[in-house]
Amino acid sequence: MQPIDSQVDNRSTEFNDNKATMLEQLNRFREAEQRPVQAEKSKASRYRDRGWLLPRERLNLLLDPGAPFIELCSLAGYKLFDDQDGTGAGGGAICGIGQISGRRCMVRVDNYAVKGGTISPAGMDKALRMQRIALENRLPVVGLAQSGGANLMYATETFAPGGRGFANQARMSAAGIPQITVVHGGATAGGAYQPGLSDYVVMVRGQTGMYLAGPPLLKAATGEIADEESLGGAEMHCAESGSGDYLAENDTDGIRMAREIVAALPSPQQSIPVRNYQDPLHPIEDLLGLIPADSKRPYDVREILARIADGSAMLDFKPEFDRQTVCGHIRIEGFPLGIIGNNGPITPKGANKAAQFIQLCEQSGTPLLFLHNTTGFMVGTEVEHNGIIKHGAKMIQAVANASVPKLSIVVGGSYGAGNYAMCGRGFDPRFIFAWPNSRTAVMGAAQAGKVMRIVTEQKMQRSGRVDEAMLNKLENDTSAFMQSNSDALACSARLWDDGIIDPRDTRKLLGMLLEVCAEAEHRKLNKTTFGVARF
Repeated sequence: MQPIDSQVDNRSTEFNDNKATMLEQLNRFREAEQRPVQAEKSKASRYRDRGWLLPRERLNLLLDPGAPFIELCSLAGYKLFDDQDGTGAGGGAICGIGQISGRRCMVRVDNYAVKGGTISPAGMDKALRMQRIALENRLPVVGLAQSGGANLMYATETFAPGGRGFANQARMSAAGIPQITVVHGGATAGGAYQPGLSDYVVMVRGQTGMYLAGPPLLKAATGEIADEESLGGAEMHCAESGSGDYLAENDTDGIRMAREIVAALPSPQQSIPVRNYQDPLHPIEDLLGLIPADSKRPYDVREILARIADGSAMLDFKPEFDRQTVCGHIRIEGFPLGIIGNNGPITPKGANKAAQFIQLCEQSGTPLLFLHNTTGFMVGTEVEHNGIIKHGAKMIQAVANASVPKLSIVVGGSYGAGNYAMCGRGFDPRFIFAWPNSRTAVMGAAQAGKVMRIVTEQKMQRSGRVDEAMLNKLENDTSAFMQSNSDALACSARLWDDGIIDPRDTRKLLGMLLEVCAEAEHRKLNKTTFGVARF
């Protein structure tokens, strides 16, 4: 592999203008991410008076000190549904991949301090996404539960998917993926089945309350009067019902027990060997300034690769055949990787080239990285004559059916069927993240406005009356709507990605994700027929 010859001048006015724009977008993301954190901290004294640790305090106690934590879907539900101020970002839980007692795990901590940890439709989608990640990567699941359950305003949207979540728990147990839950507080109705379907359950004396119907509903339904402790307290469940396995004295003790349970699990059968690699030749900081502030201006995706690839080296595949779709081999922290990036729309030749390259990576077992920055497939008479539909279909088939780990980073625009061809959310990449400048939509905002104008104008012409003022308003309103609903925050809120990242973290994140994928290949699971049940 040869080092990429970078043409970026990081002292130019254009570079610094681009950097300022990227930093502004990054700050907007960080501000949104901090809103639930600030809401949590504002209630700290209230919960400390009850002897409860705040959700992020629980998370910090659970994770190994100093070990990396990949937070996932931190903006799920941001300003969606009833979240007026953005404090509901995260969908009622803090989730991610972290290390516990030396073992990588999927972690979920209910954020009871914000809206009671209630689950919106976005929160339910996030829960299902976390389960899929755990299953694909064979990760033990550790949950710190204390939630108000489903947000009843959206119960019709969350009820059916909630059943899928329970089915997933049963299937993960049968697949040999351990699930450990500490029940820190109330767990009612469907919320009681989440710990009930876990393989190991820790309860906290004087705090846990787990029942299918709480005291008020019990009285309303049957007339029976019972207090929370006798109905479903930790001592009762650990001593009588058997729904609890371990009895902790407080939050800290419960988390200690969870860490000890993880430590008692067998280690993965094989560890990833130590890898020797060379850092990129060009500074990662340059990623802030090489993306044009004007999204219509092109740049070479190889400039990104020069700052994330080992030794800035790449083996370019068919570089002369098509220049707008870039394919090639790189390494990141020693892991081999096939890369597909965009320098423009996807042409018939570009789709043909990418489909062949994907099949080569599938043959060699090489993971794939997609760097999105495309307006989609090229349109026009010439490309239709050259078979853009059939060649595009070949690329989409290759992306959909490749079984190697597929990672996606949306570094710019990801529009129309180009999003599909570049392994967007609908094509189930193992992980997908986005830069704060990115946009994902069916088409660009300006194009959407013009399309609506043209279609409406044709209808007006048939009726014999064209209203220019109405057409102008329709075009502007459509464009504004598409613009506000296609940016990184709006897309991440809908879980079209697993999170927004600082471009400077791209190499480090990819190294960790590739390690997660490699560990999954080596980790042996002991499958059972029905999973672990309490009798």
